[in-house]
Amino acid sequence: MKIPNFSTKVTGPELGAALRGAGCAVVRGAFDDTVRQQLASELEPHIGRADPEAGRAMNAVYEAEGGLGYTNFYQGKTRRVISLIKKSPTFRRLATHPIAQLACEQSLKANCVSYQVHATAAFAVEPGAGQQVLHREEDPFRFIPMPRPNLVTATMWAVTDFTEANGATRLVPGSHLWEQSRVPREDEIVAAEMPAGSVLFWAGGLLHGAGANRSNAVRCGLFVSFSVGWVRQEENHYLEIPVAEALELDAGMRDLIGYKMHTGLGFSEAYWG
Repeated sequence: MKIPNFSTKVTGPELGAALRGAGCAVVRGAFDDTVRQQLASELEPHIGRADPEAGRAMNAVYEAEGGLGYTNFYQGKTRRVISLIKKSPTFRRLATHPIAQLACEQSLKANCVSYQVHATAAFAVEPGAGQQVLHREEDPFRFIPMPRPNLVTATMWAVTDFTEANGATRLVPGSHLWEQSRVPREDEIVAAEMPAGSVLFWAGGLLHGAGANRSNAVRCGLFVSFSVGWVRQEENHYLEIPVAEALELDAGMRDLIGYKMHTGLGFSEAYWG
């Protein structure tokens, strides 16, 4: 199965059908060179300080805590930076991008009153980085059997070109509809190749993983995932962005990172706004 590929003229029903059917989609031309330069300028100091071999220590902690059955989950030669809502004002424009909103409305709103930012990260993947194990964004929710209602929608924004050679994200289209135990054949795995300025969407139940960078250039991508409003966010935005700083954000951004009641006893969206 191929990865559906669209321009920014894609309609909600078209994008929703792709995410329900293939479980993934690429939208080309989502952000331009000016935005990419602003992102690079804001994030370069953080990426420059990141240890490309920190993944080795992260693996040890991850595996000691159970690791959801995975080993060597984090690859070396990869600089990772989290908490991008706090660190990059321009990144906030990606999290609230009309195409991202369109995808979330189609993929998440059937299962919640409102959705939220789940996790964020920047990845600078250097030559020689290895291949990541296939996994699902929703693996922490394995107590809900597969196939399950969509709880997470993930995105990867291509700051550089993504090619098979430089480790473009490997996806298994349709695997969000499988039973948990089904193992993909090699011919079912597809590299999400896309030019810089594109965005890749995938369903939380879809098997995926970073590819190996066999090129001589760094591949850079920005990740933001969204989840239904009734699950605990993977990234703790309330510690990263305390109230005093959150008040400096616009109301829509505050709501998106979780500074809003989702629902509860006596909740009325019409009343609370």
